[in-house]
Amino acid sequence: MLARDFIEDSLYNPNYGYFSKSATIFDWSEEPLDFSKIRNNVEFDVVVADRYAAYEADKQLWHTPTELFKPWYGQAIARCLVAEYLLKYFPYEDFVIYEIGAGNGTLAANILDYLQEEHPEVYDRTRYTIIEISGNLAKKQKQRLRRSHPSVQVVHKSVFHWDTREPAPCFFLAMEVIDNFAHDVVRYDLDTLEPFQGLVTVDKKGDFDMIYTKVDDPLISSFLELRRQLSHPLPIGSLFQRFPSIRKLYRNMPFAANLSKEEYIPTRLLSLLRTLRNHFPRHRLLLSDFSSLTDTIPGVNAPVVQTRVQNTTVPCETLLVHQGAFDIFFPTDFQHLRDMYEYTLSRPPTRPQTSWDDPSLPERSTPLSFNSLSLSLGSDFFSSRIPGRRSPLDGVASASGLPVGERKSSVFTHAEFLETYGDLDRTRLRNGENPMLDFYKNVKFLF
Repeated sequence: MLARDFIEDSLYNPNYGYFSKSATIFDWSEEPLDFSKIRNNVEFDVVVADRYAAYEADKQLWHTPTELFKPWYGQAIARCLVAEYLLKYFPYEDFVIYEIGAGNGTLAANILDYLQEEHPEVYDRTRYTIIEISGNLAKKQKQRLRRSHPSVQVVHKSVFHWDTREPAPCFFLAMEVIDNFAHDVVRYDLDTLEPFQGLVTVDKKGDFDMIYTKVDDPLISSFLELRRQLSHPLPIGSLFQRFPSIRKLYRNMPFAANLSKEEYIPTRLLSLLRTLRNHFPRHRLLLSDFSSLTDTIPGVNAPVVQTRVQNTTVPCETLLVHQGAFDIFFPTDFQHLRDMYEYTLSRPPTRPQTSWDDPSLPERSTPLSFNSLSLSLGSDFFSSRIPGRRSPLDGVASASGLPVGERKSSVFTHAEFLETYGDLDRTRLRNGENPMLDFYKNVKFLF
């Protein structure tokens, strides 16, 4: 099978997948941690380690900033979303939020608790939908949220199988999710630079191997074409690409490889962007995940493959491991993601028109549309080619909070985002350090 199918089977198979059977998300007690009583970041590490030790040995356990810094991290997300909603849609539209991969349901609970307490008039107009692929987590989310927020809807489905169009303005959350999106493996012929796709094979003894064939998968082909359109570089040295004579010289060397090293391409991430374009035409995306990782397996944009043994994390050196027993997660190049996102949204939907389409919406309405004029202009609202359109003015902010004429989304470091929206006094330690800012330096936001 294709590498991405192997990864999805390993992580999400309902019978033996890692997230279906093995994984446990670290969870504090219901009472939030009193950060003001902790001396410094070293002591905070000890507190977290002690809480980890309370879990059973060999449990596949990991933590997220949502859990470590609850409810303050979730409240920062809520402030970001409600500021946009109040600025652009209230009181004419409902506050519609979708979240994929909601874990224990902690982020949803923190957001809704904050709205209920601080913005009751917004809370009364909030529709919160969770799209969750894991049956166990979907059940846990329902049990946790419906006690205090019975209007929350939990849909047990993969986001890649989503088939319902949301015509209203909405916010789409993907927090610590896309790192576990399946990637494909591609290598390039060093003579011709032709790409080859990776296929996982298994022999009669049950041992895995990877073979390479010419690309015939439509999703891989689409990603490679998108990269060409965006002028993103190939993972091959520029001299190799420009001068066939250098490639020939290298290939004549003893034991020279005929294929480049493995590259892991985010094909399922492209599937998500297409889903947003086709089914959430007026969304605003808030996404956060790892921008870099250590202990990765060999290759370009390669993942970390790891498991836990006796409460110790053990990284591996290959993707070809026993399905369901290992976590597989990838870094994301956020500058490339932003390019892919905006280019994909600028394309027409790839679905046929159906009876449930809203005829009042343009076929390619922008995710940042904020009034009737922008909707009537459709995607051309952001075009500088419209006759008579005023030139962007330096320092003038658009409704999205971005300077007029600039990109429709921005990339922020973890600290930059939380310095803007977080209540930092709540997570400051006695010596002035702030683990909510100091930790997760390899995480970024797209908004």
